[in-house]
Amino acid sequence: MQFRFTTALLLAAALGAVSAAQAQQPQAAKPAPAPLSAEQSDPLRMGWMQGSPPPIDKQVRWDDGSAFQFPQTRWAFSNEQALMPTATVRREGPASRLEVALRDDLDAVPFQTLDGQKLTWGEAFDAYYADGIIVLHKGKVVYERYAGALQPDGRHIAMSVTKSFVGTLALLLADEGKLDVNKTVASYVPELTDSGFGDATVQQVLDMRTAIEFDEEYTGTGLTDVARMTIAGGLAPAPADYDGPMDNYAFVQSIEKNGRHGGDFVYRTPNTNVAQWVIERVGGAPLAVQLAARIWKPMGMDQEATIIVDRIGTAFGGGGLNANLRDMARFGEMIRQGGMWNGKRILPESVARAILAKGDTKAFEATKYRGLEGGSYSSFWWHSGKGQTMAQGVFGQIIYIDPAAEMVIARFASNPVASNRDIHPITLPAFAALAAHLNR
Repeated sequence: MQFRFTTALLLAAALGAVSAAQAQQPQAAKPAPAPLSAEQSDPLRMGWMQGSPPPIDKQVRWDDGSAFQFPQTRWAFSNEQALMPTATVRREGPASRLEVALRDDLDAVPFQTLDGQKLTWGEAFDAYYADGIIVLHKGKVVYERYAGALQPDGRHIAMSVTKSFVGTLALLLADEGKLDVNKTVASYVPELTDSGFGDATVQQVLDMRTAIEFDEEYTGTGLTDVARMTIAGGLAPAPADYDGPMDNYAFVQSIEKNGRHGGDFVYRTPNTNVAQWVIERVGGAPLAVQLAARIWKPMGMDQEATIIVDRIGTAFGGGGLNANLRDMARFGEMIRQGGMWNGKRILPESVARAILAKGDTKAFEATKYRGLEGGSYSSFWWHSGKGQTMAQGVFGQIIYIDPAAEMVIARFASNPVASNRDIHPITLPAFAALAAHLNR
């Protein structure tokens, strides 16, 4: 059986989902047409999933791959929990206070992209196909805007922002003395002894500095690493002749070692699945339960979150969180405030400091990530060379923490382009310009 992942399908694979039927179709190599603009691709304007039932030509589905193809993604990313199995990250009690002091001068803030284009903050919203964005300055909401299928009380797929929540739990368990990040993965999960992760330290996994036989490349034919990860995660049907792993943890057990651990940072999603397994083993509960007990409930989050699960109910910690935008802003602001939220300690100050601290910049240099020169990656958090800390996911998802500017930005998006390497030339200058304006 031959698989072919095209650019459209890598969007699905980046989340961990692509239909076998779609993947098997041969694709001709031809230039892709320019995508619809944000206005043209507005999901309400296009009529996706409207009606009871929606007309066949307006349906967005998981099993035919349409949920992972632009422009259908502009509806799907705000409704993933309606299309796939999920576990619930529960909240309790009244929603915590989120002080609002909206400003009407921010849309006019000008900036220049890394490619030399001149835009305003308001124009940038559509330029990166935002579904929602919220800005906190000195703890107050100064800007909030939504579009398309996302509403203030809705949820949106966070993609790899999910990884930073996994990293936060690991740092918390380590701070409590329950997890020694310098011990090997196998010392906590013996089932991984013979895998490529067995002799890696937990910290090497958290920093994505493992030497494993896995290529996070979303093009090519055959049963690629990404195809196997996708099928194992339960997010794509298995071909009839497939005899590989059928759940997230079985998949990471199948990955072999390739070199010595501790080298340069290389972004590979299976590291997060391994860290999640360690956290679940040490913490004694599934990821969704730990997120609820440690973050959602004590913080008084506005909405319950959900997280995509595989065939046996294991969460996809690599990118499956569906959350409320205001709650993402709450989480970022709590970290900016040293682990405090509304006068209540959520994380020890030492954990918040660890999240905001740079990692190994030398290990990050080889990425040559434009806009993040001098940056680093540690415990599933990104760091710029200018002092900002980020949780980020494909298609434009981000929690951006700028301690010096006392600013936090949370954004959900459904950009037709997956890689933040292509989105950041707009994002990073826009955020920097806003910080300068707010603090002038």
